Amino acid sequence: MSVAAVVLAAGASRRLGEAKQLVMLGGETLLERAVRIAREAGCLPVVVVVGAEYVQVLGNTVLGDVVTVINDKWEEGMGSSIRLGVRALAFAAKDAEGVLLMTCDQPAVTVKHLFHLTLRAEVKASRYAGKNGVPAFFPKKYFGKLMELKGDAGARELLAEARYEELENGELDMDTVEDLKRARELFG
Repeated sequence: MSVAAVVLAAGASRRLGEAKQLVMLGGETLLERAVRIAREAGCLPVVVVVGAEYVQVLGNTVLGDVVTVINDKWEEGMGSSIRLGVRALAFAAKDAEGVLLMTCDQPAVTVKHLFHLTLRAEVKASRYAGKNGVPAFFPKKYFGKLMELKGDAGARELLAEARYEELENGELDMDTVEDLKRARELFG
């Protein structure tokens, strides 16, 4: 199955106080890590959606042959980044049978986890802290719905009743200095 990835990396990281996309973990930035894991899971292409501080983010990361999308409406929330990222697939991956939606700030995500999300051609979420969330896989037939998303809820409603794969420590998403300390303890 041909699977693309959309890595959401447009937020301003206000609570963390620095661009989380550029936070170093295990010798690479969080954004570089997310892109590497998507590639190792077989995703092609990898679309990266940046927004706040995009000049700084793009100037301080090595992302290779990703498709970069700049979301100048990033303040509208995650829905706007999902819309733009999935829309880019219409040009970059016309043959993609599905898409993995990911954020750049979840250090617990592994290649194996992403692979398990894509085993069947059905919507499949990651589950942590008792809720379904991203990373999540959506078959192509959902691209239209993804391009209609608005606000900061992202794809939450589409994932509410989805099958899921447990993601240990998936709730760790680098929003605070405490999150960063915990991630470095767990993942280097």
